[in-house]
Amino acid sequence: MGDDSTLIEYGGVTSADEWHDASAENSTYANTNNSIPKEIYHEKSSFEEVSIANKKKSNKETMAECSPQFNGQISINAELNVSPAPLCYEEKARKERENCDYSIKITFDMAKENAAPRKIRIYADGIYDLFHAGHARQLMQAKNLFKNVYLLAGVCNDNLTHSKKGKTVMNETERYESVRHCRYVDEIVTDAPWVLDDDFLTKNKIDFVAHDEIPYGAEGSDDIYQHIKARGMFAATQRTEGVSTSDIICRLVRDYDVYVRRNLARGYSAQDLNVGFIKKNQLELQTRLDTVKSKIRTYEEESKTFMERWEDRSKEYIHSFIALFERTGVLNLLHRTRPPIAYPSTPNKRSEIVNGDTTVFEEDFDENNLNKIH
Repeated sequence: MGDDSTLIEYGGVTSADEWHDASAENSTYANTNNSIPKEIYHEKSSFEEVSIANKKKSNKETMAECSPQFNGQISINAELNVSPAPLCYEEKARKERENCDYSIKITFDMAKENAAPRKIRIYADGIYDLFHAGHARQLMQAKNLFKNVYLLAGVCNDNLTHSKKGKTVMNETERYESVRHCRYVDEIVTDAPWVLDDDFLTKNKIDFVAHDEIPYGAEGSDDIYQHIKARGMFAATQRTEGVSTSDIICRLVRDYDVYVRRNLARGYSAQDLNVGFIKKNQLELQTRLDTVKSKIRTYEEESKTFMERWEDRSKEYIHSFIALFERTGVLNLLHRTRPPIAYPSTPNKRSEIVNGDTTVFEEDFDENNLNKIH
């Protein structure tokens, strides 16, 4: 590596550890899914010069416009392995490939026993459209098959992918850029072939090919990895069930109106979303109706909460009221508020006790009359 790995500049600099920023190339074409006019790389014997065609602005100018705070430069310490994985035609990948002594053949048993005298170069390929957790788990498994693994991730280009599997959401440059930022990947093999032949394996000095064991049929073959398995170069990984690019696209198609309304609310125009005038108005009306419904639901929930609280408190009030005016409480209250009855002090003296319309004399005063008075 040396001193030429400390500072990398976007644009025309071709240092040993240059960070090829594919996302910057794609910024001018962000709203299309067609193939991006690519930089045409002419590999010379020294592999030091890169001629750029079909481009009016350098990467440095484009990055300066998109991110003025970077001022066209970004510091990358490749010695600390903090840069994205290099593309196969970049200097760092080329040096790694040259330093590999492919004459030393590494067997599966040798790799398992950690007896390999050099890095084990494992190749995993795919489309990697809408890069997701399933892709990352596949690459993680490939990276951890053995110790001291150098993982090459092969990504097919747009022309090959569209002819074999149909249109992708992300173009090839976006897919390269997504995969190269995965922590498990050490190198990106661009323009990866659909079927691996011996020349490709030898050129990239591949020791093992990592893929799931399910046979993958294509081009008149029941399993395009059959010859790899026969040579003892196949290393199996496990598929992640429940997540795939097709599943993600299915969700988008199923909830098409929801995502169109979402992007309209975020400032995208109907033209950007390829939505007609009538459809646009229909979606906007639906958005307003949903807003009204949401407010009504919120009001109903708040009213329900208020009534539940009021009901709980009303029960407390009723119980307190009953406890206050129960039978013993009423008698005690009356006893405290009623004036005392005047009884005669001399039993032989006649006196008159008036209780309403009733007159009682002393000698007739007995317990029965007392009960009448009360």
